[in-house]
Amino acid sequence: MSANLKKLIGIKKSEFDQLVKDRIIHLRSARLIPLINPGKEEALTSIFLSSLTLVDEFRSDVSSVIGLPKGGQLYVYTEVVFPDTDNLRVDGLILIVKGGVIKSGAILEMKNGTATLDKDQINNYIKIAKGLQIPKMVTVSNELVLEPTQSPLGAKKTPKGIDLYHLSWQFIRTLARIRLFDNDKNIEDEDQVKIMNEVVRYLENDKSGVGRAGFTQMKSGWKNVVDKVTNQATLKKNDPDLIETIESWVQEERDLALKLSCELGDLVRTDARKYKGNIQARIDDDINTFLKTQSLSSTLSVQAAVSDISIHSNFQFRTVEISVDITPPQDKTIRGQLGWIKSQIENRQLKKKAIEDPSSLSILSDLHIQLYFKNTRKPYRFPYNMLDNQVDECKGKEIKKVSILQIKNFGNNFGSAKKFIVLLESMLPVFYKEIIQHLKNWVKPAPKIIQQTIEEDSLDIADPGQKIEPPVIPEYPNTPNVNSESINQAELKPD
Repeated sequence: MSANLKKLIGIKKSEFDQLVKDRIIHLRSARLIPLINPGKEEALTSIFLSSLTLVDEFRSDVSSVIGLPKGGQLYVYTEVVFPDTDNLRVDGLILIVKGGVIKSGAILEMKNGTATLDKDQINNYIKIAKGLQIPKMVTVSNELVLEPTQSPLGAKKTPKGIDLYHLSWQFIRTLARIRLFDNDKNIEDEDQVKIMNEVVRYLENDKSGVGRAGFTQMKSGWKNVVDKVTNQATLKKNDPDLIETIESWVQEERDLALKLSCELGDLVRTDARKYKGNIQARIDDDINTFLKTQSLSSTLSVQAAVSDISIHSNFQFRTVEISVDITPPQDKTIRGQLGWIKSQIENRQLKKKAIEDPSSLSILSDLHIQLYFKNTRKPYRFPYNMLDNQVDECKGKEIKKVSILQIKNFGNNFGSAKKFIVLLESMLPVFYKEIIQHLKNWVKPAPKIIQQTIEEDSLDIADPGQKIEPPVIPEYPNTPNVNSESINQAELKPD
């Protein structure tokens, strides 16, 4: 279409869109949340809090995480200054009102971009919460923690009646994204879906102060520890490099869980809940494990997946393993079990994709199988491409459990603060998509009712005292009446 636009009414919308694409028409789409002068902390706070009042399901998600009641009217405020607090300005305030009475609430301290929480500032806000009997203190920043009950400031005691929570912006964005999936957790009201879309659009914009990157770089101690392991240097519990390495691993674990959550539309959990908010206890456990094994491990739980997903990084060999467990059929021979394992891995979707793109089967070259036999402690591991040759090796044994592993050697990239994350975060979703999501555990079939056959000509057997009637001989038309005696005599006569 000519740049000389003579009319607008009557032209096709596709033509209009092309004019915009060709920059013949210049415009900015109107948004509920415009991206004009974004990035201010105050704007981000206002958008987040207002979204809680506009999207019912999102409010329910956030309220559940920080322990606020779901019922009642929700009121949200920004830049609040209470009397007698030395003019301290609270970034955010949530109030829950029932029957005209304030029943609960939360004070929020917000940080965006690279800003981190300040311990003294949080202590001042906690004092305000205590003085006003506000039961929740919530911090929000780009700092990651494993669970909302943990704090980037470490284990922290709060006054009785005050609970401290931390939400990362990535976690908040993940909760919002999950609600936009077409599943049983989506938003019911169509208008609220549009609002949630606009909120996510703002949160994912690089200028918002949140961004989409997440955790992008291991701390400097990571590379130092990799070098120390390679050079067989002695590591101690209080080594600052080792502490930074563990902290980086914990952060990356959380980042992996949140990013996979966005891919699946369901919240992926870690096993951090067993530490009950004490992140230092988790770090101490990982330090002790590393000193013994020179490796670090994480566990991710996906609802309805065949098993938990284990992630294991070995500093000595510079490898990363991602694995899941499956239960093979217990009613088959070894040959049948191995064939079943192969059919699970080489699923229909993978075969179809291989026809379209033969290089897609390259994932099979990274796979290993680990078999757990009955009455045998040590598992048996071998490359997947040797599966067909294992019948004789496993003869006379019973397979009780199978691990499917993808193993990659990161080489020099293992010690890279950025490349390690890039490789790991590309490895997990591919393994999940190509292999994990298609796996199913064998389930013992329900017992069947055995059909008993009854001989039609079998004689009735009388119970004691029961009278058995003699059989009735049917009469056939045009046949003379005969008795058994005459029949026997006729059979004895010679021909």
